[in-house]
Amino acid sequence: MRGVFRQLIKPVKAAVKSAKKKQKQEQNPDPTGIMTWERYELSSRLETNLDHLREVFRDSGDFVIREFTVGACEPVKAAVIFFEGLYDKKLVVDAILKPLILEAREALSDVWAKAPIRVIRERILCSVDVKELTEWRQLIETVLDAEVVLLVDGSAVALALGASDWEDRPVMEPLTESTVRGPRHSFNETLRTNTALLRRAIKSPLLKMESLYIGRHTRTHVVLAYLERLADGDVLAEVHRRLDRIEIDGVLESGYLEELIEDNPYSPFPTVEVTERPDKVAAALLEGRIAIMTDGTPAVLLVPTLFIQFLQASEDYYVRYPASMILRGLRLLVLNFVLILPSLYIAVTTYHQEMLPTPLLISIAGAREGVPFPALVEAFTMELAFELLREAGLRLPRVVGQAVSIVGALVIGEAAVRAGLVGSAMVIVVAFTGIASFALPAYHMTTGVRLLRFPMMIMASILGFYGIMLMLLWILIHLMTMRSFGVPYLSPLGPSNYRELIRDVLMRAPWWAQAERPRVIGYQDPRRQAEGLKPRPPKR
Repeated sequence: MRGVFRQLIKPVKAAVKSAKKKQKQEQNPDPTGIMTWERYELSSRLETNLDHLREVFRDSGDFVIREFTVGACEPVKAAVIFFEGLYDKKLVVDAILKPLILEAREALSDVWAKAPIRVIRERILCSVDVKELTEWRQLIETVLDAEVVLLVDGSAVALALGASDWEDRPVMEPLTESTVRGPRHSFNETLRTNTALLRRAIKSPLLKMESLYIGRHTRTHVVLAYLERLADGDVLAEVHRRLDRIEIDGVLESGYLEELIEDNPYSPFPTVEVTERPDKVAAALLEGRIAIMTDGTPAVLLVPTLFIQFLQASEDYYVRYPASMILRGLRLLVLNFVLILPSLYIAVTTYHQEMLPTPLLISIAGAREGVPFPALVEAFTMELAFELLREAGLRLPRVVGQAVSIVGALVIGEAAVRAGLVGSAMVIVVAFTGIASFALPAYHMTTGVRLLRFPMMIMASILGFYGIMLMLLWILIHLMTMRSFGVPYLSPLGPSNYRELIRDVLMRAPWWAQAERPRVIGYQDPRRQAEGLKPRPPKR
């Protein structure tokens, strides 16, 4: 009965939700003025269209309307509209204005009088990228997207001409994900450059790129990239649902989208992976994952995301597999050091001195002799000092930031030890922990782990080893309950998958042994490569 009642009440709920949404739109009209005419088509009168455009973009000094006449025998009024500084001046003059003004002096056929826009598109314009626009919303969005638009009197169709151009940063080596072996280029702030880099890496018609525009004022161009027949349909639908529900004034960086679509907004662990490397995005798409590319930023979001992927680097797949196995084991060890090393020092020196050998205990006690603060205050002071030095090194100019960080660490550490404020052992522990945090490949994951060090130290100062174990159990339970777009965050560790653990998690199997894609991420085609690719020496 309950199921029947739910089915009966479902249309009523949908109708109420639709009515509330309509009422909300009526009460909060679109401040840009675009929504006012979104249902209306363009007028066939050029002056009417230009008057509307002047009203929409009033008080915009960089908005340009260039009016001219096409043809001599039967002249037709036309106009191109664009924003100053966002178009290729040479292309507009050579491929648009010159053919229309100088070369189209005579009517080309009888069709000219009936359909001049058709003649202009098919026989006059030299522009490669030409799209037809019939609605006001399409026209205004196209102009705001830095395109040049052509309007012709007597036609209710406008032509969007691909002539956008602006200054952008060249393709450079990534700043945060550098490798010794592998591609040395990264994404930049221009979306079309980024999609071209991805197309260059994956030359397949199955690579789909869906365009979205998010933000009432910024109308930020967002591209959803995935490989058809590889990406899971349910995950793709969930990504669409989360992006479509976003209603925000503007999106200036992909971090806006990350916080609005992630599964656990209060967790210190990210559930969306961020990268600037085209090869990493291409590898993720080949595994069946989905990339979210945002105009104006080189940072690309990858979903779904697993915890173990933050401990993997692109270089793991470019060097021989024995070396990558050692590097992955080292990163797992480093993760433990970053998380619990200061807490272990506090617990041992405060509660569990019997855990240390006598010579080491005497050495640490001698170093801490005269220190007026407990181990917790000592650790907090040095950790905060190290974080301040790290932040100062990032914010200062690049030529002096590194020098200030190194000199500041040496001076502050030496002065603190000489003044008896902290022990030398604590300086060593904090310095080793800070250096170890730089060995983790994912910077945004390292930030969350660094934040967890502070509650770990507090628990260690209260309960010793028991406090550390309680915090580790809480972190483990938290990770096991997390999901990223429906995929268990801790898989293949939990739920466990022994085959995946030995193939591409705890170690990296050679490429000839990875015939299937990872099973933990949804896919439609499990086969990655053919069987029997193991190299063998020739028979003699």
